[in-house]
Amino acid sequence: MDKTTIEKGKTLSFVAYLTLFGTLIAFLMNQEKRNEFTLFHIRQGLGLGLIYVLIAFVVSSLDSLMISMSFWIFFSILYIYGIIGAITGKCNKIPLLGDIFQNAFKTIGQ
Repeated sequence: MDKTTIEKGKTLSFVAYLTLFGTLIAFLMNQEKRNEFTLFHIRQGLGLGLIYVLIAFVVSSLDSLMISMSFWIFFSILYIYGIIGAITGKCNKIPLLGDIFQNAFKTIGQ
């Protein structure tokens, strides 16, 4: 990707990490422009958001403060990692899951 593509896609890439609604907004706004940098971060944000919801459902049923806090800290770090990548213009994949997200959602934006 060239620098112009990255610069034009930074804002929507950041928005993609702001909950699943942010991912949806970034996806819809990117339909006209088709920015590949933004699509990368939309896939990462969507995967992170879906995994978050699935695991949160299980964690909430456990009723354990230690598990809940660990869950929140873990996902906060992953979201911050993605946001920093979007702001700095890098295609940082989420550790352990980034490749899975890119493969699972490769049809998004095509």
